[in-house]
This record gives sequence, structure tokens and C-alpha cells, in this order.
Amino acid sequence: MKLPLIVGVLALIAVVTTGLYVTDFTAYLGDNPSACNNCHVMDAAYEGWYHGSHQQWTTCNDCHTPREFVPKYWVKAQSGYRHVTAFLFDQIPDAIRAREQSKEVVQENCVRCHAETVSALYESPMEMDRYCFECHRTVPHGERGLSLLPYQHKESNR
Repeated sequence: MKLPLIVGVLALIAVVTTGLYVTDFTAYLGDNPSACNNCHVMDAAYEGWYHGSHQQWTTCNDCHTPREFVPKYWVKAQSGYRHVTAFLFDQIPDAIRAREQSKEVVQENCVRCHAETVSALYESPMEMDRYCFECHRTVPHGERGLSLLPYQHKESNR
């Protein structure tokens, strides 16, 4: 009874280890923006960032994940799960849209990095009911659609 269990556990470990190695899983634990650009959906965002004003100061994680260690990796795990399942089930969107939680994280990071610049806004009587990126959308990623790569059409079965 123990031998089949041991063989099963070892086989599972071998499959998981091989999967992690083949997918270069550890690249997703770091801050290298090229890991974020593994999916063609990110081409325009990556190219816009790479050629934009924020490239010399930030990586994807500086804006799109919380600063603190545990929340950062919790967000990365959630995003990774959604990305992997979208890929596995061939449900990759033509354009990625930020979830409300993602918008809040990006907003917090905008304010954190640009605290001196926005401090006057928060002290003003003006209502602060918009995200920074609603007006400054092209700043971190450049103009929409900027890409050095050709547009890739997704095959449709319809």
C-alpha cells in the first residue's frame, strides 16, 4: 500500500518540477518586465513602457503590484492564476482590462511615487473622484497601439 503512494507522490513531484522548469516559473517571481511580455496581449503595453518616460524609473511591478512583500506576491499569484487559466482554456482577451482591485493598486502607486506633485491636489477643495491614469493614460505606456510587432489576430471558430 505504501509503494503505490510513494510512486504517486514522486510522479506528482516530477510532473510539477518539470512544469515549473519548462515554464521558467521563477521568472514570474522577479521584477523583469520581459516576463510580463510573454503574452502577445501585452505587446503594446510593453513597447509603450519600454519607449516611454517611465522605463528608466519603474518596472511593471512598481505600478501594478503593492509595495509590501506579502500583498505583492498575493496579487502576482492571483494574476498568474487568471493568466494561466485564460491561456489554458484559450480565453485570452484581445485587450486586457484592469480589474477594480488593480486600478486601486495602480492609483496607490501613482500617489506614492508622485506624492510631492499630488500633495497640492489632495489639499485642494476639488473632489478627488478619478484615477490618475484616467487623464494621464499615455504616460506610463505611451500612446495606445504602439508596437514594433505586427498585430496578431486571434483565430475565431465562429
